[in-house]
Amino acid sequence: QVQLVESGGGLVQAGGPLRLSCAASGSIFRTNRMAWYRQAPGKQRELIAGISRGDSTDYADSVKGRFTISRDNAKNTVYLQMNSLKPEDTAVYYCNADIMTYSRSSLYAYWGQGTQVTVSS
Repeated sequence: QVQLVESGGGLVQAGGPLRLSCAASGSIFRTNRMAWYRQAPGKQRELIAGISRGDSTDYADSVKGRFTISRDNAKNTVYLQMNSLKPEDTAVYYCNADIMTYSRSSLYAYWGQGTQVTVSS
């Protein structure tokens, strides 16, 4: 059994920073790609940042230059440093991880429960 738990969401003024964390726990053998998605009211969930086990990163154009994704493999944790936040960044942010457990020989995509980020103007 694997759980992803996000933390760090909240209310912030436009232009301010916020840092999200997502820790994976359970019977984890290996964690491959980790990523952050977000879903604003009335919109589809979108991929905003991803990071490979080897630290290769990719970003959506909407956050490039403002957000930074990083990870700590020893802690099975992924982070999202968000700077210069805008009201349009308001959304529920979800972490996602491709994980191989000791009981399953293939990768499986796990999701966190989501954390609300609200940016006031």
